[in-house]
Formats: sequence, structure tokens, C-alpha cells
Amino acid sequence: MKKLAVVAFGGNALLRANEKGTIDEQEANAYAACTNLISLIDQNYNLVVTHGNGPQVGNILLANTAGHKLYGLPDMPLDISVAYSQGFIAYVIEQQLRNVLMAKDMDRDIISIITQVLVNKDDPAFQNPTKPIGPFYTADEAAAISNETKAVFKEDARGRGWRKVVASPTPLVIFNRQTIEKIAREGHIVIAVGGGGIPCFYIEQNKLQGIDAVIDKDLASSLLASQIRADKFFILTDVPKVCINFNTPQEKALDKLTIADAKRYLEEGQFGEGSMAPKIKAAINFVERSGKDAIITESTQLGIEGAGTRITII
Repeated sequence: MKKLAVVAFGGNALLRANEKGTIDEQEANAYAACTNLISLIDQNYNLVVTHGNGPQVGNILLANTAGHKLYGLPDMPLDISVAYSQGFIAYVIEQQLRNVLMAKDMDRDIISIITQVLVNKDDPAFQNPTKPIGPFYTADEAAAISNETKAVFKEDARGRGWRKVVASPTPLVIFNRQTIEKIAREGHIVIAVGGGGIPCFYIEQNKLQGIDAVIDKDLASSLLASQIRADKFFILTDVPKVCINFNTPQEKALDKLTIADAKRYLEEGQFGEGSMAPKIKAAINFVERSGKDAIITESTQLGIEGAGTRITII
């Protein structure tokens, strides 16, 4: 019987910090990331692929703002921008994954599902934005934009500059999760919960409406992974292992983390809120809900025995 894995690509699977974001760059990055999925297919896993959208959704907002200023086009709310990003990123991943499969003489259907995710409109995250989106700025550039637009900026935990931050509420319900599981267990590859999903809430009974936020894709992916009874949850980032005392002479890479140790390190502030902390929280959530392991690593380490940081019950 085949196993089921959820693999969460980071936003940098398509767009990296030192790139302009051309479609050629994003397609090349997606092809490289998708190539690394082959090892899991070879190990008899069915796949659900999720992805981030932090760089892309920020760029979509910038384009919306420019269109509004220059041509009077209507501004689009953040949930619509998330939907934009979800559609085009899923298209790029689906196309490049299909190219990878054809190069390996493999035949799989790949289905992209535009996914809405329910949140609480009274979530305290709306009063404390933490989710970074868009490009990096210098401190002076960030201050100038903030003065003009009232946007909130925070410095990157890894010293790469300043980024706009928005509300990132807790995901509560993944819509269409039963269909996602059914399609994946039939052997097709599913792309879902892009950018954490399109955030929505019940404005009144039986009436959904979008809300300005970007849900953390790792937390949404963790919820989906537990709800579809995944056997393994992979969170991909740009470092091979989780580290404590990051960027200090005492930096230490971790092969394994129990959820007790992971919670302790979170309380100590070892993991940045805009970078590793959401990944650790997502891993803890999956392990606690499912009793199965989560792995945090970079995409080139997928399927390699002992690679990455394994988060376990004990």
C-alpha cells in the first residue's frame, strides 16, 4: 500500500532573494525543486504539494498599487492577491513537475486546487502582523514606504533587510480536504493550500467572505497533512537542518527534535517569527495530531535517509 506525504515548498522554491522574479527564473527554480520530488515517488509515496507565496504576493500588491496610482485601476484586497498568486504558482509548479515526470518517463495526473481556508476574523494576529511578504528593503526605504502607506515593516531575522509584514491568522478549516485526500490516494499528485490558502471567514451564517491576511503556508500545510492522514510531512526551506544559536559562533545543527525540546527552544526565542518559528510550530502541530514524524530540510535532501531535522513525539 502506498504512503502519503505532504511536501511544503517555501516561496523561494520559485523566487529567491537575489533574483528579479522573471518567469524564466521562477520556472527554472520550480523545475529544480520538482526534480527532488522524484525520490519520494520512487519510495512509493503519493504526494500532496503545497507552496508559499510570500515574495510573489508582495509583488502582486506592488503591481496593484502601481496600477491604481497610474491608471486609476481598482485596488484588489489581499485575499484576491493571494488567489492570484495561488493560481499562477500552481500553474508553474504543475507545468514544471509534468516536465520532470516526462523526462523520467513517468505518467501521473497533476491537479491544482484553488484552496480557501477558514480563519477567525477576531484572531489576535490581526493586531500583530508578522508574516513577511514582498521584496527586501533597506531601513530607509522601508521607513519611507511606511510613512506613505502606513504599512508595517520588520527586519529579517537573517539580516537580509526589511520586509512588509501582514496579519497571519491561524488556519481553522481547509476546504475540499476530503477531495484532496481522495485524489492523492488514487495516485495523482495534488497541488493545494497555495500560499497558506485564501483566507476567508463567515461574515454571517452561511456566507463566506475574504479577509486581508496571508496564512502561514506551513501551518496550513500541517493542518491539511493531519486531516488527510499523511504518513510524513516535509517542510522545505533553504537550510539543510534546523539550527539553534543561529548565526552565532555557538550555532548548532539539529538532527532530531522532540516536541518537548522544540517547544522549549521556541519559548527561548531560538527561532525567528518570520522564518523558522512557523515551521517549528507547524511540525509540532502535525506530530501532536498524527503521532508521525515531520522533517524540516532543503529540497535537495528529500528522500535521503537521516537528512534534515526530524521532529518526533519522543
